[in-house]
Amino acid sequence: MLKRLKTAALGLGLALAASSALAQTNSGNTLERVKQRGELVCGMHVGLPGFGVQDGNGRWNGLDIDLCRAIAAAIFNDPNKIKFVPTTPQMRFLVVQNGEVDLLARNATYTMARDTAQGMAWPTINFYDGQGFMVRKALGVTDAKGLNGASICVTQGTTTELNLADYFRTHNLKYEGIAFATNEEGVKSLEAGRCDAFTTDSSGLAAERLKFAKPDDFTILPELISREPLGPAVRRGDENWFALVRWVHYAMINAEEFGVTMANVDEQLKSSSNPEVRRLLGADGKFGEALGLTNDWAYRIVKHVGNYGEAFERNVGSGSRLLLKRGLNDLASRGGLQYPYPIR
Repeated sequence: MLKRLKTAALGLGLALAASSALAQTNSGNTLERVKQRGELVCGMHVGLPGFGVQDGNGRWNGLDIDLCRAIAAAIFNDPNKIKFVPTTPQMRFLVVQNGEVDLLARNATYTMARDTAQGMAWPTINFYDGQGFMVRKALGVTDAKGLNGASICVTQGTTTELNLADYFRTHNLKYEGIAFATNEEGVKSLEAGRCDAFTTDSSGLAAERLKFAKPDDFTILPELISREPLGPAVRRGDENWFALVRWVHYAMINAEEFGVTMANVDEQLKSSSNPEVRRLLGADGKFGEALGLTNDWAYRIVKHVGNYGEAFERNVGSGSRLLLKRGLNDLASRGGLQYPYPIR
């Protein structure tokens, strides 16, 4: 099993390295290309409730989707000027490197190897997560160590696959790994009884369980076996684009910290005396110009998409079917890791 994992990882690494030269030719002034094209091109998940999924009308929704919409709003004052490109786990980084997408917003884990050797960069982390396991309740397993000897469905070409091998080796446990090209295939196999457990990020487990005909027949085990900082990825070589994506996310965090919402942003712009709010919304200073944007760039984000807390709650929190708690994704002022870096 470990030999198969290493071979798959090597093959993916070679494919990514082969596209690095192409990535260099596509680096440069991404913002200008986006403006000239008239739309942002965003690489997305093929379908993960809460993060990136199409509704019955074909409209994309999710936390990662809202980050893309916030970027489009900042650039065009229109959150719908986006082309969404669904990507598989195996191809998601290649489309970043070869320039098919302007950014990948697809719950991709930020790791050292990806940051240093694959021609990409992570401007920010918009969701802190960890890998877990989902099992059928009838199996009677209550913790991860109870999976000794189990068959476990996992998605190929992901850090999930490697974390799984690390965890079982570290704890001297045995398992049978059954690898699939997509999460959907693995989840369907769990539901059909072809494996004892399915593993991915805990948020993804909660999202995938919603797709089952009988979701209450399955449970998510309490342990997290890894750290999974998830965020948007861009090509290396364009520091201005890197900064723009990062500060769009920071603007949404600042807006939540200072109580600026979709409902009150116009009033805040008109009457707030808080200098941090005034800089955020473009009433004071010229911070948009440094990003290649208009000075009301952050006002546009909040007006069209909302602050980070609003996006979190409607997509994965209390206003969604996932009902995830803020936890590590709360503001730093409330014990989380989302820190409002100053706009000044």
